[in-house]
Amino acid sequence: MSFLKKVCTLTAAVSAAAMLSAGAVSAKNFKIAVGDSAGSPQEATGKFFVEALEAKSNGEHTATLFLNGQLGSEQDTVNEAAIGTLDMSLLAINNVTPFSPTVGVFTLPYVILSLEDAETLTQGPIGQELTENTLRDAGVRIIAWTYTGFRRLTNSKKPVEAVADLQDLVIRVPKNEIMIETYKAWGINPTPMAWSETFTGLQTKVVDGQDNPYMTINAMKFYEVQDHVTNLRYIFSIEPLIVSEAVFQNLSEEDQQIILEAGKEATLKSAQFLRDSEAAIKEELVAKGMKIVDPENGEAEFIQLATEAVWPKFYDSIGGVEKLNAVLSAIGRDPVQ
Repeated sequence: MSFLKKVCTLTAAVSAAAMLSAGAVSAKNFKIAVGDSAGSPQEATGKFFVEALEAKSNGEHTATLFLNGQLGSEQDTVNEAAIGTLDMSLLAINNVTPFSPTVGVFTLPYVILSLEDAETLTQGPIGQELTENTLRDAGVRIIAWTYTGFRRLTNSKKPVEAVADLQDLVIRVPKNEIMIETYKAWGINPTPMAWSETFTGLQTKVVDGQDNPYMTINAMKFYEVQDHVTNLRYIFSIEPLIVSEAVFQNLSEEDQQIILEAGKEATLKSAQFLRDSEAAIKEELVAKGMKIVDPENGEAEFIQLATEAVWPKFYDSIGGVEKLNAVLSAIGRDPVQ
């Protein structure tokens, strides 16, 4: 564990102990930081959670969503939740990975190949183990999962159907080593950029493109500054709702259970929201002028380069090749030899 993680975890533990000594809180309006904007799957999951929280607590508890990174960058909100100064955050899994590297198994390219894979992994033993690891490493507890869809490549210059088409493009990526290494495997050096700076970066041509699911592309209005979409499926975007463990431990056992049950309900509704909405959103993007193409040869070159180069580099950080094999086994895939 890095020094930063140790400090965050220790501080969270101290905060939790101090808050516990003061006794459990009564009625509360939780603050939830949300990285994305209105209309996004993150907002939808947040709303599902709030509705379930209010219903299950008979109106005693509620929560307020703060969209568009109003409460700070996604990685900043992990730190703030760890030390107990923020109640909850909804953020991309790649922004949790720096604090708890084992969750990086969900962002290895071409591991998750469907929504059903994502549901199996997050709602089963693998998801529970990663929740425990995140609690241990970062002092935050995952209580719900948002399913946002595959990260599709967009750019403002040209159709991208092959790896060779990428070579003269400047692509924004999150500050996530797995995603950076994936683009390097495809022959380019991507530009790490904070989420809050991405639209402006695309608008001013500092970067030519980025990748995100259809739902996010639409919610963030990237169609205003991007013309082309490539139907990549290298990462299925999973976005957890985390709660500060200090805050969680200051609740009564009954209220803790309400939080967990509300999270489970929000998770199930998030999956249905994606099923119900994604196809229509894709059609909307086409109507707004975006041109969508499929990678040639079923994405074979992208898959081969990414899996052969990237997977082995991160075996240690995710808990060993056996951890990846456990994930692959859970979704009916062959193990790494």
